[in-house]
Amino acid sequence: MAKGIFSRMADIIKANINDLLNRAEDPEKMIRQMILEMEEAVNKATASVGTAVANEKRLERQLLDKTDQIEAWQKKAELAVESGEDDLARRALERKATLEKAAADLEVAFDESHKTSDQLKKQLGQLKSKLDEARTRQGALIARRRAAQARKQIAQGLSGVGDDAFSSFERFRSRVENEEAEASAHAEIAGEDPSLDDSFEKLERRNTVEEELEALKNKLRKSDA
Repeated sequence: MAKGIFSRMADIIKANINDLLNRAEDPEKMIRQMILEMEEAVNKATASVGTAVANEKRLERQLLDKTDQIEAWQKKAELAVESGEDDLARRALERKATLEKAAADLEVAFDESHKTSDQLKKQLGQLKSKLDEARTRQGALIARRRAAQARKQIAQGLSGVGDDAFSSFERFRSRVENEEAEASAHAEIAGEDPSLDDSFEKLERRNTVEEELEALKNKLRKSDA
C-alpha cells in the first residue's frame, strides 16, 4: 500500500505540469488541484509510515517478552536441578530452547521491520520537501505557462505515450522475472525432505539440552563446593 502511495506522489511530481496547464481551461485552478493531490498523497503516506512504525513496536514488544520468558525458564531449570529434579530441569531447558528459536525468528522480523520504517520515513521526508517546493513554485509555474508552449510542441514527439509504453513494458518484464523466481523457489522447496531436516533439528536440540543440563549441574556443584 505504502509503495503505491509513494509511486503516485512521484508520478505527480514528475508530471509535465506545463502540459497539464496548457490543456486546462483554468490553469491556476488546475495547479491548485495538483497541490491538493500531493497533499492527499503525503497524508496517506504519513498514515502508512505510522502503520509501519506500529508494527515495528509490536515486534519489539514480542521480542522483549520472549527474552523475559527465556530468562524465567533458565531460572526454573536451575531450581529443578537444585531440587534433584533432572527430568523437570530437562523439560524446562527444552521449553527455553523453543523460546530461543521463536526469539531468533522475531529478531529477524524486527530488524527487517526497523529497516522498512526507516526507509519509509526517509521517503516521506523527501515527499514533504517536494510538496513544499511545489507550493512555493506554483505561482511561478503558472507565469511560465506561455513560455512552455513552444517547448512542449517540440517535446511531444519524444514523450507521452512512448514513455508510458516503455514503462509498462519494463513493469511487465519485472513481473515475469519475479514469477519465474517464485516458481523456482517453490520447486526447490518441494524437492527438499522436511522430515529429515526436522529429525536432525530435534537431535541437535536434544544434544544442546543435555549439554546445558550437564553444564548447569557442574555450575551448581561448584557453587555448593
